[in-house]
Amino acid sequence: MNITTERDQEVWHDLQEPGAYEWWYFDAEDRRSGFSFVIIWFSGFPFSPYYTSHYEKWKNRLTSEAPLPSNYSGFSFQLYENGREIVNFIREGRNGLFESTRSDIGVRFEKNCFTYDVLKDEYTLDIDFAFPARQKAVKATFLFSSCRRIVYEKKDENNAGRVPLHQWLLSVPKADVEGMIDITDQKSGAVRTVPVRATGYHDHNMGDLPMQEYLSRWYWGRAFSERVDLIYYVTFFNNNAFQPLALLLLHDNTTAKVTVLDTLKFRERNYRRGFFSPLHSRDLELQYENIFLKVHQNKVLDAGPFYLRFASDISLQLEGTHIGGIKGISEFLNPGRLQSKFMRFFTRSRIWRHGTSSTMYDGYNNIKRSLDWINR
Repeated sequence: MNITTERDQEVWHDLQEPGAYEWWYFDAEDRRSGFSFVIIWFSGFPFSPYYTSHYEKWKNRLTSEAPLPSNYSGFSFQLYENGREIVNFIREGRNGLFESTRSDIGVRFEKNCFTYDVLKDEYTLDIDFAFPARQKAVKATFLFSSCRRIVYEKKDENNAGRVPLHQWLLSVPKADVEGMIDITDQKSGAVRTVPVRATGYHDHNMGDLPMQEYLSRWYWGRAFSERVDLIYYVTFFNNNAFQPLALLLLHDNTTAKVTVLDTLKFRERNYRRGFFSPLHSRDLELQYENIFLKVHQNKVLDAGPFYLRFASDISLQLEGTHIGGIKGISEFLNPGRLQSKFMRFFTRSRIWRHGTSSTMYDGYNNIKRSLDWINR
């Protein structure tokens, strides 16, 4: 896994290898209103059961047609209010629904797109989709204005650097976010408007083969506080001879000092698992000399057979000072669970594949729509 902050790496790479993936991730929290959201564009949707099944058939020579990443593009939009899911929309489709270029930063999937203004260092996100399974439609516009960028690069030195391409681009560690969300009830026509003034984050990931063939698990998290902002990232590999990769980025808001640590001790504690959630640690510790970070992955915001998203409680020992009460967002991913055909069956309940009917998808969303009505 390579890490970079090079802005030019954010353009679409148009990876053609079977199983390759690329995504652009944005998130934001408005702590005053309690709203938060996650938006992702995919070219080669690595978590798609349709993509994984096609790849396995091709690899096992059950079909001669190699899966093209562009035929498994996608878009997802998750909206939460005080930790409760309001919208969880994932749409996937064939080549033609996705559009980008090799020269400019920006992506479109159907009517959902983002563009980048290099002079202002701003991203404009325009969201427009119908969600008939939940009888909703969403339109939104956001402006992500970068608060800061850093310069950092680290190459994967395992196997003398002769490793598959997997790259994490830390694009915008912190952004000011403004915008508006309109949620329309398609049955009644009622419109709920949510103004957004939030703090955001943006990154970009890509790889030239399926994640589950190289990565065993990863933890990621970010948090903003009055004293310090932080991002951590820990990746383990399927090959036990490969050294895990760990990174901790700290921005001291009192001094504007940026510290990047990549030789960390990492510990996992308090393991949990569930039928639909992989084995994971709820308590994480990262340490470098006298810098000590503790993460308690507290409330589950989103869960799937291979993925978990948490609201986290964080404490930090920095320069002899204990800093507690930090609130953040964290994630856990176990790509190996993508190989389970049994779990793939359930994953289909979350993804609306263009041109493909799914009893699991319809049934899952009927249940969620009923719960939405009950929780009004």
